[in-house]
Amino acid sequence: MAEQEYHNILVPVDGSPEAELAFDKAKRIAQTNGAHLDLLTVLDTKQFVGNYGGSLTGDAIYQISEDAQNYLENLKAAAIEKSGLKDIDIHIRFGNPKVVIARDFPRDHHNDMIMIGATGLNAVERVLVGSVTEYVNRHAPCDVLIVRTDLDNKFQGKKKK
Repeated sequence: MAEQEYHNILVPVDGSPEAELAFDKAKRIAQTNGAHLDLLTVLDTKQFVGNYGGSLTGDAIYQISEDAQNYLENLKAAAIEKSGLKDIDIHIRFGNPKVVIARDFPRDHHNDMIMIGATGLNAVERVLVGSVTEYVNRHAPCDVLIVRTDLDNKFQGKKKK
């Protein structure tokens, strides 16, 4: 039986430690497979209206977009410097992160794998807002790897009490 090879890996990142663990593992898999990496941040458009007691100004949305762009560029530069990866594209999308990550982006970019960090939400938050990771795992058209460990396969999640 042939080993599975991945050619086009999507890694959604949001600044969380869980997402950056997924990116670390994705870099390693990309090197092993000679794969392309798509590094994606999704800016949730609902956040621009609901959580700020009204809609944000164009300047505020522009600043949020610039911050996301800088974050992605820094991750890409570090990956190139430390891992020697060259085949990385960065993307910012607006919309519902669940739908963009699970359906829209993989369809448009022909990703054959999504590597995503395990949710950092507690049980109550998952009930109230739902888990992006859980949604992606159920609805993605390609393989999904949920990353819970670091590069040494040590669990990095919250300890249960």
